[in-house]
Amino acid sequence: MEIPISRRTFMGSAAAAAITAPASGEVTAEASTSHKGTEPPGGFVDATIVVNGHEHRTHLDPRTTLLDYLRETLDLTGAKKGCNRGECGACTVHLEGRRVNSCLVLAASCHGRAVTTIEGLAQGDSLHPVQQAFLDCDGFQCGFCTPGQIMSAVACIAEGHAGTDDDIREWMSGNLCRCSAYPQIVEAVRTAAGRKS
Repeated sequence: MEIPISRRTFMGSAAAAAITAPASGEVTAEASTSHKGTEPPGGFVDATIVVNGHEHRTHLDPRTTLLDYLRETLDLTGAKKGCNRGECGACTVHLEGRRVNSCLVLAASCHGRAVTTIEGLAQGDSLHPVQQAFLDCDGFQCGFCTPGQIMSAVACIAEGHAGTDDDIREWMSGNLCRCSAYPQIVEAVRTAAGRKS
């Protein structure tokens, strides 16, 4: 006969397991931080990356992602670290004119290549048409995903994928909005593409 597990029994078992397994947790934590502050396997690499039209010569750990390089080295924090797995699109930037999830791209692989971030879209005080459309159409709420949405929208239009609202929804589907401002985002892309609803 099976004994039903109550919440109290489950919580007691979980607490007991947590108390009896600190050693394995310490080993895992130690292993996960073993590379911090040390020379990376294979050493550092030199790279020259053009970001928003400016050339940056850098000496970096080959494990550094483009997202971390932009945020931590260049202080360009427009690309957001959301999922850090390429699932949410908050870190979208353009690499040689194509949209990429910068959390999945190694900075060293960008040697000799051009990267554009949200900070590089506007021309002086003049917003990019997609940025202006997002403002005009209220294409954001909390704003966390907005830089990635805008970068993806610019590419979506340039790729010729803004012909219909369904096209926009399909080609923008890699960018998630936790506030669910999707109707306004579609409207903003449609507006920037110069298409009537």
